[in-house]
Amino acid sequence: MDITFMDVVNLIIQIVAGAIGGNAVAAGVKDVNLGTLGNTIAGAIGGGVGGQILETLIPALALAADKIDIGSLIGQIAGGGITGAILTAIVGLVKNKMAGPKAA
Repeated sequence: MDITFMDVVNLIIQIVAGAIGGNAVAAGVKDVNLGTLGNTIAGAIGGGVGGQILETLIPALALAADKIDIGSLIGQIAGGGITGAILTAIVGLVKNKMAGPKAA
């Protein structure tokens, strides 16, 4: 398996979009907030891993990822941002459920 320059660029785009998506979902839903650093890390992991999974599951994304154009850029940003937001929400919910009830 050859790793090309475009593979690295796409992964970076997905990681950054995931970090942004993680912070965005935490800003919108306070129950999943992990703090800025936690949101960024969870979102970045979700964006990178989720973006790669989406490229594998949706062949059109992988084909478009070989070149830089607006369509592939939007796909990479959307995939990374959405999966980053999803992972941040899941981790935030699990963390808060494990912490138990909040003191009044």
